[in-house]
Amino acid sequence: QVQLVESGGGLVQPGGSLRLSCAASGSGFSINDMGWYRQAPGKQRELVAGLTSAGRTNYADSVKGRFTASRDNAKNTVYLQMNSLKPEDTAVYYCNADGLYSGTWIPFQSWGQGTQVTVSS
Repeated sequence: QVQLVESGGGLVQPGGSLRLSCAASGSGFSINDMGWYRQAPGKQRELVAGLTSAGRTNYADSVKGRFTASRDNAKNTVYLQMNSLKPEDTAVYYCNADGLYSGTWIPFQSWGQGTQVTVSS
């Protein structure tokens, strides 16, 4: 079983920064893509940043130029550096990973428990 654990959320003033981390634990799997999603109250969950195993990254238009996603494949960890935060960035941020169980073509998709990010003065 693949478990994802996020950390780094909190309360920050507008214009501030936060760095989220998400580590995958367990054994017997190979991760392909990882990503960060967020869900604000009353809204659908949306993709914030996606990272492929080949190192390609895509961002939601609303965070381009402010957020930077990165991953450490050796540690099965993904990061989200969030700068110039705005009140509209307030949401629960979720980590996501998909891949295959080792030695098989059986796919998996896992979600973290979420971490709250609140941008407010």
